[in-house]
Amino acid sequence: MHTQTSSPSAALPAPYARRALPRWGWLVARGLGAVAVLAVGAIHLQQYYGPYAAIPTIGTLFVVNFVAAMVIGAALVLPLEHLTGRWAGAAVALVTAGGIALAGGSFVLLLISERRPLFGFQEPGYDPTAIDLARASEIAAVVLLSVSLVARFATKAAKARW
Repeated sequence: MHTQTSSPSAALPAPYARRALPRWGWLVARGLGAVAVLAVGAIHLQQYYGPYAAIPTIGTLFVVNFVAAMVIGAALVLPLEHLTGRWAGAAVALVTAGGIALAGGSFVLLLISERRPLFGFQEPGYDPTAIDLARASEIAAVVLLSVSLVARFATKAAKARW
């Protein structure tokens, strides 16, 4: 009796060996990116209920950021491929790009407000821990969602559906 000691993909012909590798890496990056986008929104809501509620334009933008992050984060964890039919690729790309834009825009606006006034407000550093968490979650969202987008659309391999 012969037992196979090598990996299952080693027994497959070359064109099929690549398909035996995990094809769901983009989905993991998308899920983790969704968590990072939700964290961006949660941090903005927490800060809104702190010192930013009284600041006219900035306070409102914090609430808008929270709402947008919740909508985008929820859409990222939904099985868009099954819900949108033939528009699945466009829907995934649009929602992922929206998450990248939200997190990247939040990061850039935070950088601007730390160096010069933005809408009449300059960040005084009320809560350095929250600022660091915001930066980390925004960078994580941009990186993870970018990886997801590239891995999902830049390769020709078949993609796992969920």
